[in-house]
Amino acid sequence: MIKNEVISRAIDYILTHIGEPIHVDEIAAYCHFSKHHLSRLFKAETGEGIYEFVKRLKIEQSAFRLKVEPDRSITKISGSYGYSSSNYSTAFKQHYDVSPVHFRRTILERSRTNPIFNNTLPDWESFADCQRKITIEQLPDYYVVYDRHKGSYKSLSEHWCEFLEKHKTYRTEETLLMECTYDDPVITDTDSCLYDLYMTVPEEAPLSPTCYLKGGKFAIYHFKGMVDQIYHGIQSLYNVWLPQSGHFLDERYGFEIYRKVDGDYMEIDICTPIK
Repeated sequence: MIKNEVISRAIDYILTHIGEPIHVDEIAAYCHFSKHHLSRLFKAETGEGIYEFVKRLKIEQSAFRLKVEPDRSITKISGSYGYSSSNYSTAFKQHYDVSPVHFRRTILERSRTNPIFNNTLPDWESFADCQRKITIEQLPDYYVVYDRHKGSYKSLSEHWCEFLEKHKTYRTEETLLMECTYDDPVITDTDSCLYDLYMTVPEEAPLSPTCYLKGGKFAIYHFKGMVDQIYHGIQSLYNVWLPQSGHFLDERYGFEIYRKVDGDYMEIDICTPIK
């Protein structure tokens, strides 16, 4: 778990400004730390240097856009993360050892294997099947207490148990349990994924760290099934429904809302920000 709140704050800044040039001086000023002290703390907490972390996130989030926005040009996608065409191709190949063109050509086929459970997926759902499970809704802002982790999604269940035990005093019938998984594990190394666990709490609750999850317009895929089927549903949402829907991804980050958990059976609202 990322326990240092200053480092979590630094990551928040990076995530919010990922489409812009990001300098260590700016992050340090935002966190009210010297850049040298912040750099040492960041490396100790995350295992990565700040610049290394920023560069990786820019490339991996742009790679996700290459995957789910097949009609958007590589030039436009790379530009939205601050790269020129030539610089992007070089940085991308350094990270993935293939060109952006080759990556885009092969990523859908590679996404047919679940990297978390190492099982081959069935055919993705059709657009019509997805459409029946999706609603377009305006969601409010949510005030939450949260834990942030960097590692494998395989640890989610263990971390949820610890998180709920820690905050059980504030859990009521109206409480929502939510999470944000920032990375696609077929694109990001499975041990380097970033994810947050959230629980809605009253604003006056003496807890930390807390934040507001930004609401707005979302496409909500209402998943019902076993835990090892969630990845299949997410891939169907992004690779089948989204490109054909006429909607476009927003810059906000999505999240999942847990509606029911019964052993390995789950009902989850997968909330994808759109515009």
